[in-house]
Amino acid sequence: MGKMDDYKYFFERSKNYKNVYDPSVESVRGKFANGKFTDDFIKTERMPYITEGTPWQYTWYVPHDVEGLIKLMGGLEEFNNNLDEFFENEQYWHGNEPGHQIPFMYTFSGQPWKTQEIVGKILKEEYGSEPGGLSGNDDAGQMSAWYVFAAMGFYPVSPSKDEYAIFAPSFEKYKINFTNGKTLMVTAEGINTGKTKVKSIKLNREEIVNNKVSHSKMILGGELVFEME
Repeated sequence: MGKMDDYKYFFERSKNYKNVYDPSVESVRGKFANGKFTDDFIKTERMPYITEGTPWQYTWYVPHDVEGLIKLMGGLEEFNNNLDEFFENEQYWHGNEPGHQIPFMYTFSGQPWKTQEIVGKILKEEYGSEPGGLSGNDDAGQMSAWYVFAAMGFYPVSPSKDEYAIFAPSFEKYKINFTNGKTLMVTAEGINTGKTKVKSIKLNREEIVNNKVSHSKMILGGELVFEME
């Protein structure tokens, strides 16, 4: 729209999450206007200054700047250790949409196989075809949309960006028909017969690096091929 002043203003505001991150506890934390963090803090429990969640759960609610969050935590190793600990302590809550991007953050930190493992577990344990088959309210269809994207092997961590985090799908072969008339054929031969490691991913023979694929390229159609081993 060409409104650069508005863009700069809101872009800077989007970084305000850094102001409530306490590196001493590797988590966001309540903070007073004078800059002092509140003593009312238990990382794994609901606090009065957070709605529907714990400080640790909301620490990861930075879908628009995962790279910035990695840097804030001290780099890839610290980020992955914190994320590992989060899942090991069963802090992930799939029934609350603000955490839906968390399993895909490993694709930004160089460990996409962990995304694949966690996503597979969620698909199996958190969904069913019987009454109560969703683990939370399907707000605006998000709970169901998560399943569809996760099963297909790509996810819009930040919907404002022209990119998806990409990982192994749940199917060996499927097709997407886009509204522009283009078709994308997706294959992952061997995914259902013991081949669980992604060796390479190619979109129209062009190798995908950093586990990201652009929406604008995908809707041109063609072939998305996961080479499994």
